[in-house]
Amino acid sequence: MSPTPPARRLRLGLPRRAFSQILLMQLAITAGVVVLATGLFLAPLSDQLDDQAMRRALAIAQTTAAVPQIADDLRSTAPTVDGPVQREAERIRAASGAEYVVVMDLRGVRWSHTDPGSIGRHVSTDPSRALAGREVMEIDDGTLGRSARGKVPLRDNDGTIIGAVSVGIEYDSVRARLIHAIPGLFAYAGGALAVGALAAWLISRRVQRQTRDLAFSDISGLLAEREAMLHGIREGVVALDRRGRVRLLNDEAQRLLGLGEETVGRTPDEALGEGRTADVLAGRVAGTDLIAVRGRRVLVVNRMPTDDGGAVATLRDRTELEQLGRELDSTRGLIDALRAQDHEHANRMHTVLGLLELEMYEDAVEFVGEVVGDHRATSEQVAEKIGDPLLAALLVGKATVAAERGVALGVSDRSRLPDRLVDPRGLVTVVGNLVDNALDASAGRPHARVEVEIRAEGRTVVLRVRDTGPGVPAAQRETIFTEGWSTKTPPAHGKRGIGLSLVRRLAERQGGSATVAEARGGGAEFTVVLPEALPETGPRPALTAPTPGTTGEEQR
Repeated sequence: MSPTPPARRLRLGLPRRAFSQILLMQLAITAGVVVLATGLFLAPLSDQLDDQAMRRALAIAQTTAAVPQIADDLRSTAPTVDGPVQREAERIRAASGAEYVVVMDLRGVRWSHTDPGSIGRHVSTDPSRALAGREVMEIDDGTLGRSARGKVPLRDNDGTIIGAVSVGIEYDSVRARLIHAIPGLFAYAGGALAVGALAAWLISRRVQRQTRDLAFSDISGLLAEREAMLHGIREGVVALDRRGRVRLLNDEAQRLLGLGEETVGRTPDEALGEGRTADVLAGRVAGTDLIAVRGRRVLVVNRMPTDDGGAVATLRDRTELEQLGRELDSTRGLIDALRAQDHEHANRMHTVLGLLELEMYEDAVEFVGEVVGDHRATSEQVAEKIGDPLLAALLVGKATVAAERGVALGVSDRSRLPDRLVDPRGLVTVVGNLVDNALDASAGRPHARVEVEIRAEGRTVVLRVRDTGPGVPAAQRETIFTEGWSTKTPPAHGKRGIGLSLVRRLAERQGGSATVAEARGGGAEFTVVLPEALPETGPRPALTAPTPGTTGEEQR
């Protein structure tokens, strides 16, 4: 025989779903409040009803003692069943609904009573306090059972106490009022409980929809996973609420944007200032893989709306990729230049060989001298005017590339730059971007020429790059400095529209400016002013490699 499977034990406990747990907790709270409120109402109700009954009995006794005829009859008649005191007391009892109205003399002998046989007998309770002139309210037991009693002194016309009046309200009627009030109270409590249960169910349903019917443990796990993911991924994440304010900023986003935790609760414009990065995060610029520049970083931004009216933006750092892409472009240009130089070198060697075979030795020497002298003259010309070796080397290299592209690149005779720059890497970035743009604009045009002018005015460096290209229309002279703006086809490795934006940001970071105007004779003239680019005193800063983005891309 197969063994009998063990019986499954019934597991008791709270349900796992957040909806069910919240509903049960709210129902328990509602029921507890209703029970507590009912108990707090019932607890003093009995005392209140007792007090009302005693005050009613006292009021009837005061009214009875205020009848002058009763005091006169008490002095002038005997305590009999059909006496005037008994008749008046019974009339008042019948009219007021009291259980009894007893009139007594100073000895405590009854002159009236509900039971005629008790007339002429001593009262069953102590009347001394009433006979002493005090009013008494109490719950006590007598010949007729338990009752709520009121006792007052009876005075004659002179104010002399000649007896007392005792009035009783049947205690069973007080208890009946209490019992009668309980069903109505429970009805109200049940109605309140039903309304509370309905409200709890509606709230729980809303919570169920918002939490997607997950258990609290699932929500806690998702929160822990979210925190680990947000702070572990190498992409920046910025979450905004429906009012456009930042509600979450992970570690990578803080690093890429240069922000801190104090940014939470502020809008992108307040945190970043006006600019394309703030426009993209705020949703004023639509699209995918949008390019933005923050400081020296090139960022790719994607923004996705959320169901609650907010949005989540992701940031990727493309600085290194852009640098590699530009290096790839430079390498391709260099390869093309080497091919052209190889072809030109072969032609020159063939020319020299022909001159030697024709025994035209002097002409061969003169030809070789001219070829070598042109390159040497260009290098010496740049070195005489540009003292910084990084910038001088950049211009010499650009001159070679320009010559192979059919563009004459020259340095203005007014150029003078000492060998002591505060930020040589930044200036190399600016010059490289502007020269690349000028070469792209001028290449292929007749008499193509690019002229670079760099001069120092005190501590300020003024840079001008002129070309013979088509120029920049007046309506676009501010737009071209916007990230992502370009008229050229994007390369395979990435985006266009970064170089000129980076130039302006580098200039503005140093308190300077970058503008474009029409060059004399046609073309474009870019002017960059860099205040305090030269130190007051001290040696030239150490040379370091150019930062990401040292070459630019034409944005017109």
